[in-house]
Amino acid sequence: MKVHLNLATTDLAGSIAFYSTLLDVRPVKVLPDYALFVTEEPGLELALDLTDAVSAATDVHYGVCVDATEDVDRAITRLQDAGLVSSIEREETCCYANQTKVWAIDPSGRRWEVYAVHEDTEERDGDTTCCSGGDGTRVCCVA
Repeated sequence: MKVHLNLATTDLAGSIAFYSTLLDVRPVKVLPDYALFVTEEPGLELALDLTDAVSAATDVHYGVCVDATEDVDRAITRLQDAGLVSSIEREETCCYANQTKVWAIDPSGRRWEVYAVHEDTEERDGDTTCCSGGDGTRVCCVA
């Protein structure tokens, strides 16, 4: 299990340089509008999305990357039992990966996902509600 942070940036190259130094690792994935860092200590996935200055302050989400769909299913049950599920996505393409995930919103409005990656993809997202804000707005995976 790893903690996942998705941060918007207006300077992808500068952010890659900063986080490479801060985390002492190079990104495992770099695309024109996206970069992904994965570290073991601490267990972290940090995604950077290139976006404009207006949305950079709000295009943020958090998550927990788990090893298998069964882990997501357990999270779905736990979050549903507590009345916290905002949406469920199964085998959807989002942020250059095919994933199964469940979304929940904390009391302060922060969006959290618990997800498992099935495979990397060449496309950013398909015709999905990937990273939807619930009101039709996109809160991550924006270019």
